[in-house]
Amino acid sequence: MASEGLRGALTAVLGGRGLLVQNYDSGPAGEPPAPVRLRRNVCYVVLAVFLNEQDEVLLVQEAKKECRGSWYLPAGRMEPGETIVEALQREVKEEAGLQCEPLTLLSVEERGPSWIRFAFLTRPTGGILKTSKEADAESLQAGWYPRTSLPTPLRAQDILHLVHLAAQYRQRARHPLLLPQELPCSLVCQRLVATFTNVQTVWVLVGTVGTPHLPVTACGFTPMEQRGGIKMAVLRLLQECLSLHHLAVETQGLLGLQHLGKDLTDGICMNVLVTVAFRNPGLQNEPPKVRGENFFWWKVVEEDLQNQLLQRLRDSSVVPINR
Repeated sequence: MASEGLRGALTAVLGGRGLLVQNYDSGPAGEPPAPVRLRRNVCYVVLAVFLNEQDEVLLVQEAKKECRGSWYLPAGRMEPGETIVEALQREVKEEAGLQCEPLTLLSVEERGPSWIRFAFLTRPTGGILKTSKEADAESLQAGWYPRTSLPTPLRAQDILHLVHLAAQYRQRARHPLLLPQELPCSLVCQRLVATFTNVQTVWVLVGTVGTPHLPVTACGFTPMEQRGGIKMAVLRLLQECLSLHHLAVETQGLLGLQHLGKDLTDGICMNVLVTVAFRNPGLQNEPPKVRGENFFWWKVVEEDLQNQLLQRLRDSSVVPINR
């Protein structure tokens, strides 16, 4: 029965569907983490990349005093009570005058768990492009510009990487289409698909407290975890059950994103693919020994799941998480 539940959970996470967060296996030292609240202790930003058939990018001209007249992708902070998609659609409507539909998450950027930005490849579905006659506090105007010849000045150069990422995705999608799943969460946390591989064999780390499950780690807001970024919560959980000094641990990227934003549930859960490997493999054919009884390595024997995991690892078929 445990294996059936794990197979179902892994299938859901690999399919981008997500799972309800019931509890967490690792949390920051000290008091239990308080629920997160937008405008209090977290800030989420949404950003839209539009590319049309003429290889043009939709940009908006900024109206804010500190960057007035410069150009940027439609973007802005989420408001309490919004889903991620609702926030994206509101920002695009306010800044560019268009209705839109997100096609896939392109990138997640973070400056620690208190500031996270979600960038989407997006397409217009209606509306009228904002002109200088409709200039307001949100933007001065919007326009389509050749991807290789963007207007200047840009508000920041960081959008160039995102535009390039969108063009790459349209040419060759490295990961499946991925959109946020509307599932409530009270914390900023990560569900780990932590893998150890040997040739064609894959093991996945499993938590044992309660029903066997994919482990969840809650992000902390201490200065150290803020400086180190969300990977600190991953390392904390693994440090609690493995001797990391002889291991290489890498977060490969995002398999799924969960958020609801209703009823004061401002938390998010990021389902992340993590690799664990020996720094000096030698003759090590088995995963590293687990300390204690709260975790174990589950050998994935179902061929379809094993192939999915190996393909995701081989092709880096995940949404990148950047810092």
